[in-house]
Amino acid sequence: MKGRIFGPTYEEMLYPWKVDEKIKNRVAKIPADDPLNPLHLFNISWRTRDQSFKYFILPPALTGIKANIVVLYAKDFPSGSHKVGPTYSVLMEEILEKNVDVNQHVLVWPSTGNYGVGGAWVSSRMSYKSMVILPEAMSQERFDLIRFYGSDVIATKGCESNVKEIYDKAKELKKDQPEKFRILNQFENFANYRFHYHVTGNTMLDLVKEEKIGDSKIASVVLTVGSAGTIASADRVKEAFPDLKIIAGEPVQCPTLSLNGYGDHDIQGIGDKHVTWIHNVMNLDGVVQIDDMDAKTLLKVFTSDKGKSYLKTIVDPDLVDFLSDKLGISGCANIIAAIKTGKFYNLKEGQNILTVATDAIDRYHSVMANMPVLTEDSAKSAYERIVFYQEPSHFYEATKENRLRWHNLKYYTWIEQQDKDIESLNRMQDQAFWKAEAKKVHKVEQAIKAWREDYV
Repeated sequence: MKGRIFGPTYEEMLYPWKVDEKIKNRVAKIPADDPLNPLHLFNISWRTRDQSFKYFILPPALTGIKANIVVLYAKDFPSGSHKVGPTYSVLMEEILEKNVDVNQHVLVWPSTGNYGVGGAWVSSRMSYKSMVILPEAMSQERFDLIRFYGSDVIATKGCESNVKEIYDKAKELKKDQPEKFRILNQFENFANYRFHYHVTGNTMLDLVKEEKIGDSKIASVVLTVGSAGTIASADRVKEAFPDLKIIAGEPVQCPTLSLNGYGDHDIQGIGDKHVTWIHNVMNLDGVVQIDDMDAKTLLKVFTSDKGKSYLKTIVDPDLVDFLSDKLGISGCANIIAAIKTGKFYNLKEGQNILTVATDAIDRYHSVMANMPVLTEDSAKSAYERIVFYQEPSHFYEATKENRLRWHNLKYYTWIEQQDKDIESLNRMQDQAFWKAEAKKVHKVEQAIKAWREDYV
């Protein structure tokens, strides 16, 4: 055996029908109650087994804007979040580069939640020992899943925005036992960028065209930023639609990009108080802020009995029931950011805003339990305030100077603290740098196919 890797290529994650028929037949036979089967690696895709897209459309009656909000949802990915795609991609590329050894190394996944859950799942499915580092204030469900999937976990001080503490713990582990630990950092590893550029970005393009949604174009991609992996999808979309508006969302309680600010917040998965190494900020068209309490309250409306009862008075009850298990806190934050974007740019009927629901309510029952109980009246009041009366405020459009400010913020984390080199930082100002990183997908494709041929 040449190594322990047997999973899909980037192209097979984008188009699952390209997987070998023998493997597809084996995957199709996996029981529904077998979430730990390694063959689920071939279910890392934005498409279902019957090749339909995992998505829904929020109609104007539900959003108060004329444009469609089209949401790719990740609930049905292995591990319950699309973050499993980047974790597999990061590990897969590290294996191909021979940077990890299944018999020697423990994989360390620095995370604020879903990346760690995905790392725990992927590591065990590929026979690696692993450890996840995440802040202590993350939801209990995250900690439970990480342990269930077979990984150790270290809880560091703080909440979602305390990423430096995660980095410090990872560096401490590596310094103490350099031959044991391998750090697989989503915030700096370009396999994260490549997964979303190739798989998520091309899925967005295929979706609006194949499903004939609105005008079959994409006016804006709106995504809150954690590792800044998912927003790499917009780089691919912008190649097809040069007038696209790429909008990054962040918490008003931690306005790092928009105001060079700081703070604590509870939109788990985003707003990590620094600009990540893999974030192509020179391609951004704007930044918008979202209140974390609005995101959590909106999730309460979508998932509680009283909230659903109210929503069924304004839209198709079947849509309400369908949505009720597809959203998490960051997904609701993305929807709010999309609404603000639609209003800010006065987008018209038939235009499409694309976004993502990163995870689902199953990760936040403990958070929702601490939220105020809703009545149908308070659900109506909350929804109208958060959605229908949402103002396009705290919106910061990109200028040449703003993009440079966002870019320059990388210096403090990555050059001063994480030992990156200034030459690489400077190269990131040029879009040619990002296009070169995206094109590496094709080299990886060939390498993994060659590896699989020698698997046994």
